[in-house]
Amino acid sequence: MSNLRSELKTKVLNFSVNQSFNDLALSVFRYQYEQNKIYHEFVEHLSVFPDKIQHYSKIPFLPIGFFKTQKILSGSFKEEQVFESSGTGSETRSRHYVKDIDFYNKNSVKIFESVFGSLEEKIILGMLPSYIERGDSSLVHMVNYFMQQTKNSDSAFYLNDFQKLAQKLEVLKNQNKEVVLFGVTFALIDFCNTFKIDFPDLKIIETGGMKGRGKELIRAELHQLLKNGFGVKNVYSEYGMTELLSQAYSVDENGFGMPPQMKILIRDLYDPMAHFESGKGAISIIDLANIDSCSFIATDDMGEIKSNGRFDILGRMDTSEIRGCSLLTV
Repeated sequence: MSNLRSELKTKVLNFSVNQSFNDLALSVFRYQYEQNKIYHEFVEHLSVFPDKIQHYSKIPFLPIGFFKTQKILSGSFKEEQVFESSGTGSETRSRHYVKDIDFYNKNSVKIFESVFGSLEEKIILGMLPSYIERGDSSLVHMVNYFMQQTKNSDSAFYLNDFQKLAQKLEVLKNQNKEVVLFGVTFALIDFCNTFKIDFPDLKIIETGGMKGRGKELIRAELHQLLKNGFGVKNVYSEYGMTELLSQAYSVDENGFGMPPQMKILIRDLYDPMAHFESGKGAISIIDLANIDSCSFIATDDMGEIKSNGRFDILGRMDTSEIRGCSLLTV
């Protein structure tokens, strides 16, 4: 099975839109059915026969809450990294056990560069208070790795020192370098309430997350606030979570684009086995990069798959706990 895992991992990392998503998804599903004890029992409980499934929309999706109560592993291994969700108060955190952190790094870089271009040509700044203070955040790990790839000493994190960041932005905007600022929502809002920057070429990537620190804004309101505060014409967004090893980005107001190894489906709230590739409802995600955990996840997010093939996040299911990301409505 180790050879099969290596083969699947290579296929995922090199996957393109010109290849058959269905074939690879079914291969990953059958591998995880055999190698993932929790997922195997879940599929058996639903009386689903893997050899009879011919399309990825019929694959059972594991409820995301299992990542809080179970160790979701495909195969037996000693993890290189454990990512944990941010959590609030006494909330139980999700844990994602990562067997191969180099695979996660390469996958994240490939997705980012397919949207924004080479990291080596950029300066990466991170405005991620509270996330930075935890060493188990997948977001912080990803942004930190991006900074390393730039090989630029100006790439750095900023906690709550907004004045220092404002000064750095004033310097960088005159250096004719491409600057990307990853920021959690509440920090970006706080910054704009204190400083006003005129940096038209700055790329702002908001990652969601109010963490109960203020009124939730619809995405259009947030983006307009950030446009005014930073003097930019466009604001970008990142959609990711602890339970996923892939990310989706939006580059305009037309929704998030999915990388080739990721698929968003809409789940019927009254029939969790019914999935659709358009419309509104609960979101289920296929992330083929989750080879060593589970690639088929029924999330607590509500969303919409649009006519252009992109998707938007509409909020959280009423019965789910509030987490630190993906809380914006559209």
